[in-house]
Amino acid sequence: MIKVTFYVMAFLCLAVNKMSGQTFSQKATEISNNIETITKQEKDSLKIEVDAVNLLLDKNEITAAEADKRKKEYAEKRAKNIETRVGVEEQKLADLVRDKVDGKIQAERKFHRFGFSYSEGYRNDTIKVKAERQRRTTSQFVYALGVNRLVKDGASADGFKWRSDFYEVGLTWNTRLAKNNNLLHAKYGLSLQYNNLRPDNNRYFVKEGNQTVLADFGRNLDVARLRYVNLVVPAHLEFDFSKKRMNGDKVDFRTHESFRVGLGGYAGFNVKEKQILKYKNDEGNNVKQKTKGDYNVNDFVYGVSAYVSYRAVGVYAKYDLQETFTHSFSGYNNFSLGMRFDIN
Repeated sequence: MIKVTFYVMAFLCLAVNKMSGQTFSQKATEISNNIETITKQEKDSLKIEVDAVNLLLDKNEITAAEADKRKKEYAEKRAKNIETRVGVEEQKLADLVRDKVDGKIQAERKFHRFGFSYSEGYRNDTIKVKAERQRRTTSQFVYALGVNRLVKDGASADGFKWRSDFYEVGLTWNTRLAKNNNLLHAKYGLSLQYNNLRPDNNRYFVKEGNQTVLADFGRNLDVARLRYVNLVVPAHLEFDFSKKRMNGDKVDFRTHESFRVGLGGYAGFNVKEKQILKYKNDEGNNVKQKTKGDYNVNDFVYGVSAYVSYRAVGVYAKYDLQETFTHSFSGYNNFSLGMRFDIN
């Protein structure tokens, strides 16, 4: 499941090349290449280690049980290496998106003459030139963040901190539905949703068979967080109130220049679950504990979502129609509310 997440992040970074300025594209491509290289290196190393174990097993130098144990240890080691090394690249990606939102990254403007086109980079904070938007379909990099809540019958679940949060990163395409009218658009794409639940009162998640419960940790917890990651396909009907403009005798349809309202939903599946605990041990040393595995989070996700935006910035809400956990916290679904950025 971890490999799926990393390959998708690489895909998103490569796809950014088609929608952003030169400097942003180069940095995003570099990050995606790093992720791909890291994944391939660790995968190749694991294959070599597994082949060596199989050779020992064929020679009857180890038992089948010992072979399985070694393979499991090697797989866990390589997965840990991927998570650690790719985590650095994920932080670079988050920083890159933040700089793009703040206008610190070069954008791109296109010039057309005699049927040819070329691009020239410029800084958003020094020269503001709006390119023509005649294409029916455009693409955007999407970043969202906010708070998470488990809710049942309109009420939040007890036992969780208000600091429970989420963030989402993805790529969307926006297609104008009418040839001569700019109001209705179909917006669709691919996103990774990172959802975090933070128990209070020094409790943490414990799996007991097919049940997941909250238990007392027995000491003060600085951080207790369960993160589960969903890979989803979002789809929205977007109402864009950007005004059209006349460019000579041609109509210039603009997008993301006024208020926008999106109504729709998403569907996908869970790709990773991890619990993170931070505390001080008996010697007073800081301890950070990460546990990956199955916490009975639902394997499939589907829900409804909506946003109201002005230009690139908006308010965003999503609600999972499936219960968050299987056989646990019965009747509770995840609700998220926050900010959304659609970057052309």
